[in-house]
Amino acid sequence: MEASAAVGVIGQGIIGSRVADCLRKSGREVYVWSRTPRPLPNFLGSVAEVFALADVVQLFVGDSAALLEVVGAVRDRLEPRHTVVANGTFDPASVVEAYQTVRATGAAFLDAPFTGSRLAAEAGKLVYYVGGDAQVLERVRPVLEASAQSILHLGRVGEASLIKIATNMVSAATVAVLAEACGLVARAGVDPQKLNEALEQNACHSPLVGMKLPRILAGDYDPHFSLKNMFKDAQYALGLGKQLGVEQPVLSTTASVMYRSIQKGKGGMDYSVVAEAYVEGKGA
Repeated sequence: MEASAAVGVIGQGIIGSRVADCLRKSGREVYVWSRTPRPLPNFLGSVAEVFALADVVQLFVGDSAALLEVVGAVRDRLEPRHTVVANGTFDPASVVEAYQTVRATGAAFLDAPFTGSRLAAEAGKLVYYVGGDAQVLERVRPVLEASAQSILHLGRVGEASLIKIATNMVSAATVAVLAEACGLVARAGVDPQKLNEALEQNACHSPLVGMKLPRILAGDYDPHFSLKNMFKDAQYALGLGKQLGVEQPVLSTTASVMYRSIQKGKGGMDYSVVAEAYVEGKGA
């Protein structure tokens, strides 16, 4: 695919807007749309207009219902020239349904959720987990590379989404127990910064802990990945666990903790905001 080829990006939230910026920097003409109008270059009036002008369209919409809504809205306009790239985190069944709808038109489809925060998106260092036909991936690889550090082909459509949901289970539970650890240390009257120092030399330290703990201690919950989206992904995981007969007591408890924070109006903040009550000593 030529570097100058037009690309569409549906969804201009935390990640989608930054992916569009990366694509512009790569020299492509980028057409965008989201439910909330934004003063952005080539912001069009509808999803259909984006597909009329771009062959490859990346979808950074919020949930499975939105994915199916977009695909349904353009089904009659899709052509063999189109490739629909589903980049949000969606439940695998909905991804497969969207794929089947797109494939019936002669267009191509990739299941391509990402991992990476707002800062990774700004730097063009997302990691894409891709499910789908390898030849389709190679055709659109230059588009993904504009915002990617790495691209992993993980199997069929739906399998990449399943793996992404599984990785988010680990992230959600890690941050939840990190919040509890901060609360325990603070309630004992020990400076939580000492926990940070100790964890830096501990085997359980990880890039996620290194990213989230300093912000928790600073009370910085500016969204890099919102609580409402992490809770949504936890619901997908719990639904899959029920279908597959996999017990998930850790995730179930974590989801309950997240839900309580959402009820307090924290859904738009970073998912590490679950630590707020513990660090402030209000809920430990």
